[in-house]
Amino acid sequence: MPFREINSKMVEATVVPGQRMFSQRGAMLAYRGDVTFTPNMAGGQGGVMSMIGRRVAGEATPLMTVEGNGTVMFGHGGHHIQVIQLTGDTLCVEADRLLAFDGTLEQGTMFMGSQGGVMGMVRGQVTGQGLFTTTLKGHGAVAVMAHGGVIELPITPGRAVHVDPQAYVAHHGDVRNKLSTALGWRDMVGRGSGEAFQLELSGSGAVYVQASEEKL
Repeated sequence: MPFREINSKMVEATVVPGQRMFSQRGAMLAYRGDVTFTPNMAGGQGGVMSMIGRRVAGEATPLMTVEGNGTVMFGHGGHHIQVIQLTGDTLCVEADRLLAFDGTLEQGTMFMGSQGGVMGMVRGQVTGQGLFTTTLKGHGAVAVMAHGGVIELPITPGRAVHVDPQAYVAHHGDVRNKLSTALGWRDMVGRGSGEAFQLELSGSGAVYVQASEEKL
C-alpha cells in the first residue's frame, strides 16, 4: 500500500479493491472514491494475542480497517509522520505511534523482557510504554508518528547505537536492545529528565529517533 507524503504531517494512501489497510481511529482527514472504514478492536491480523498484549501493556489503541477504491489522507494531532518500508523484516513500534499500515503485514506483540531480561522490563517502566511492544512483519509500508520529526540511524554489527529512551520511536531488523545506566548521562548529554538510562541497540538494522522526549 503506497503512501505519498503530502507534507511532514500528512500522508496519502492509495486503496485498491481486494487489499486492505489499517489506521488508527480518528486518523482519517479526507478521502476520495468509494472507501469504507470499519472499527477493528482486535488489532487486525494479530487476533486475540495482539489484543491481549495491548491490554496488558495498557495500549488501548483502536484500529480501523480501510477498504475500497480511492485515496485517503491521514494525519493525527499535528504529529510528524515517518513512512517506513519493510522488506520482509520486523518493525517494533509502540501501538500509539501507528498512524496507518498495510494489511499484508503480520501483527503481533513482543514482551520487552525477552530482549535484555530484567533491564528490558525496566525499560518499559522508565519510558511509560509498558512491557509489551507491537510488531509488524512482512513486506509493506508503515506510517508512524513522532514529535519534532524523525531521523533514521543505521545499526551495524560491532557498532551499537545509544538512544535516549524517551526519544526512541521504533526499530527494525535483527536488533537487540538493552537498557543500561549511565551516571549523570541525562544531566550532562541527554535532553530528558529523570533516571539516567540509555537504550543500547546492537545488531543489524535501523532505529528511528524523534527530536523530542515527549510521549504521544
